[in-house]
Amino acid sequence: MRWWLNFALTLSLLGGCAPAWAERIKDMGNYQGLRANQLTGYGIVVGLPGTGDDNLDYTVQGMKGAISRFGLTLPPGINPALKNAAAVVLTTDLPPFAKSGQRLDVTVSALGKAKSLRGGTLLMAPLYGVDSQIYAMAQGNLVVGGLGVDAADGSKITINIPSAGRIDGGATVEKSVDTGIGQGNYLYFNLNEQDVTNSIRVAQTINATLGANTAIAEDGVTVRIAAPPGMPARIAMMSLIDDLTFVPAEPPARVIVNARTGTVVINGAVKIGPAAVTHGKLTLRVNEKPQIIQPAPFSKGQTAVQPSSQITIEEDNKRTFLVPRMVSLGAIVKGLNQIGASPGDLLAILEALKQAGALSAEVIVI
Repeated sequence: MRWWLNFALTLSLLGGCAPAWAERIKDMGNYQGLRANQLTGYGIVVGLPGTGDDNLDYTVQGMKGAISRFGLTLPPGINPALKNAAAVVLTTDLPPFAKSGQRLDVTVSALGKAKSLRGGTLLMAPLYGVDSQIYAMAQGNLVVGGLGVDAADGSKITINIPSAGRIDGGATVEKSVDTGIGQGNYLYFNLNEQDVTNSIRVAQTINATLGANTAIAEDGVTVRIAAPPGMPARIAMMSLIDDLTFVPAEPPARVIVNARTGTVVINGAVKIGPAAVTHGKLTLRVNEKPQIIQPAPFSKGQTAVQPSSQITIEEDNKRTFLVPRMVSLGAIVKGLNQIGASPGDLLAILEALKQAGALSAEVIVI
């Protein structure tokens, strides 16, 4: 436990002195194996005020299956009324270290033509993992944020989504999933984003606290950490590592463009080399004002239309904007504002600068 005492001493000497731009290791990634597992299921919601499914086969089968649990069997050819019931799909996430008996929130979504699930109750339904094993059981009353109303003349109004709801704590965990943290000789910490520099800095930060060669950066994402034997010791080690701080590497230069809203975001790493930018607007107007010409009296002439066109050209007097070498983000924005560039014009200018070789940033359109 010497590494524990070394860490406590280091923390007492350096606590509160971390630089403002430092990031905690726990915010940069997670441990391999500590992941949520998706669970899905099929169920029946009952108690609806006439807003359920309209005689769907899989809803009928689901209702017969639910009734059979209580020892009841419907005669052949008789199907239950379904306007007060709906077939639904259940989804939830099983978090790591979840134990039997813990509660999970469940999202319930209509599978058929149910108009609204408001006021419904989910009958007991199993939740399956990707291995087709049952990991939780769900049941309870739905909370629906949407509202839908239909009138007799066919008009209707819908607020939000009434065909989906949620049951807080509606599922009970029946079986846990092994995370694998207690197996093997190493823990593996994976960064959220690939960055070789950050991977090395995380390993260096861990080694500075827990001892040399404790952590090794395997690649730009994974840091391998030598782990002590026993699950309690490993959990304590992970807790200490999570709160260690380090100065992350500067992110890659990127320009993010939202094509739907016209939003352009430029991070601080973007630099522009020497270039000259001219932004102008050319407006061409053509006005037609035909004139009616009347013939002189007793001249036997005919009324005629004489065309008259007026063409004007207007060009905004926009000056050339000179970009010096390696200008910063603030200077870029200031200069583009001076020449009156809109978000659409800004994107065109940045793309032209990239083609000219003056912009080395990655342009991402979302």
